[in-house]
Amino acid sequence: MENADDAGVYRLRDDLAIIQTVDFFTPIVDDPYTFGRIAVTNALSDVYAMGGRPLTAMNIVCFPIGKMDISILREILRGGLDQMREANVVLVGGHSVEDDEPKYGLSVTGIVHPDRVLANRGAIPGDRLILTKALGSGIASTAVKGGVADSALQKRSVAAMIELNRKAAELMAKRDDIHACTDITGFGLLGHAMEMIEGSETGIKIYANAVPYFEGVQELIETGIIPGGLVRNRKFREQQIEKGANCPAWIIDLLFDPQTSGGLFISLPEAGAKELLTEMRKAGLLDATIIGEVVSAPQGKIVIE
Repeated sequence: MENADDAGVYRLRDDLAIIQTVDFFTPIVDDPYTFGRIAVTNALSDVYAMGGRPLTAMNIVCFPIGKMDISILREILRGGLDQMREANVVLVGGHSVEDDEPKYGLSVTGIVHPDRVLANRGAIPGDRLILTKALGSGIASTAVKGGVADSALQKRSVAAMIELNRKAAELMAKRDDIHACTDITGFGLLGHAMEMIEGSETGIKIYANAVPYFEGVQELIETGIIPGGLVRNRKFREQQIEKGANCPAWIIDLLFDPQTSGGLFISLPEAGAKELLTEMRKAGLLDATIIGEVVSAPQGKIVIE
């Protein structure tokens, strides 16, 4: 908890620990089935980020039973169950309450060997940083709500939010050179990257031209279509960010964009990063990219060049 890690880990015996996490939120898409799938993917991601394998889950449901048709809730739960089946996760129960607006998510339990736990701290100067999904889901969702997102952007962002981080986690589990890992969610890439180096003797350099993002997001940023969470993220962390002369201004907003069910952010030595990236591309993770490196100075800051 001291390092704001993605999930809690409890050792059961010398060769086995459990990972526990919980996450739920309000709908970010109109289709209830799709919302269920995204919510489950998002909740499972914290277990993957810790190097674990999710096993069981319990539904967390809030629903305005007097205001919405029960068929909407059925579709949310159906989407969630289908996504759990895809992840080989067993639904073992849950709890529901009546609320003014729908909310859905999971309490998840996974397993990991105690010696294989991945934390969000531990990155070493010289490490390269892999991001496994494109950025821009928060901006895309804001554009959809405002009726200004084209269908291609909407489809692309939804596909990314539904994509499990399972493949990336399985590839990481085969390696012994992962120094740190986290998943990119509500604090944006820069917020979660800062958690990696905060209080350490390291910094991060981000390659602005290497960052993957959804086509159409740049135009939305430049016309002011950004979520409130992006503004809050920027205000909280902007003093720790240094923008290089060649970095476009809109990239900063992209890197602060709060993600829903974002990708993994992985720190490992350069040679290993290139190997892992090749393996990820072969596995179909086509947006996976080396977007930066861990540096010895400036300490506790992120430079974007």
